[in-house]
Amino acid sequence: MSESSVRQRKKTGTSDGKPRKAKTTQPSLPGVNQQNKMWARLVLIVGIAVVVYFTTFRTREKKFATQRETLELRTQKLDCSKLYFEEIAKYAGCIPADCGRFVSDKVVGPAEVDVLLNLAKSGFRFGRSSGGASILDLHSGALSKDTQFINIYKIPEAKAIFSAEHINTYKHVKDKIQLAVAENFKINKDALFLTHPTFFSRLTNETAKTIHDEYWHPHVDKETYNSFHYTTLLYLTDFGKDFTGGRFVFIDSAGKHNKTNVYIEPKRGRVSGFTSGAENLHHVEQVSAGVRYAITISFTCNQEHAMGDPKFSLDEDDGPELM
Repeated sequence: MSESSVRQRKKTGTSDGKPRKAKTTQPSLPGVNQQNKMWARLVLIVGIAVVVYFTTFRTREKKFATQRETLELRTQKLDCSKLYFEEIAKYAGCIPADCGRFVSDKVVGPAEVDVLLNLAKSGFRFGRSSGGASILDLHSGALSKDTQFINIYKIPEAKAIFSAEHINTYKHVKDKIQLAVAENFKINKDALFLTHPTFFSRLTNETAKTIHDEYWHPHVDKETYNSFHYTTLLYLTDFGKDFTGGRFVFIDSAGKHNKTNVYIEPKRGRVSGFTSGAENLHHVEQVSAGVRYAITISFTCNQEHAMGDPKFSLDEDDGPELM
């Protein structure tokens, strides 16, 4: 084969001299490819953001006490908040071994609950808030009435509700709860003093009319009431039976974005107690149906803020005397 023939075959691209078919390629679409890449990156970024959100901003739920349980005692220890500890350290005999909270269904008996619930219902016949959150304070006489407060001791007909059984039961239950606080936080009972406000509450699902009706906002008792050092509640009705909603909720923080809602389901005769500092941020869920009755009984370590038991003088018009 001559050299010229070889050169010719190379030019045509085949060994037999036949012309080679030219390869065809699809034209590139740079705009479409770039758009696909952008969408892929966006999906990746959104996926990462979702993962970060659910691993960083998390709210867990924990049931501390359910209505079905009957608890001898359940406790949770917490670190005292700095401001709370700095203040309470001034009061010898009143410094808790640990800050925290407790629940017990064995402090107050069923018969005592019946007497106190009867007293509450009788008192609230003379006044209720129009916005769903009513209070009755036997120490000051304050009773919710529409959007205001009245003095129940100024109502002559109201005197008939305060029997000796009511008065003695109220005092006896207060003493038992005071002892429970002292035992659970390992403090001297005589270093604890009843303080204001201590009151019955009646919560319903009626629309709030004033700020006093908005009981569901998170708060710290020590910041709301400076005299508080220990807060207790005695529940007079049952969650899930007498009312729905209305659970007591502690809000525990773990870092900046993680928190745990710790629930107490109210139960007749159940007592809960806790240190009143920022370690126990809390609120009450809005009641969705029914009526929730409870008593808030508060204690101070500062004798200057002490409040005596109410001594009902049924022959006078000017209200209770303090013992």
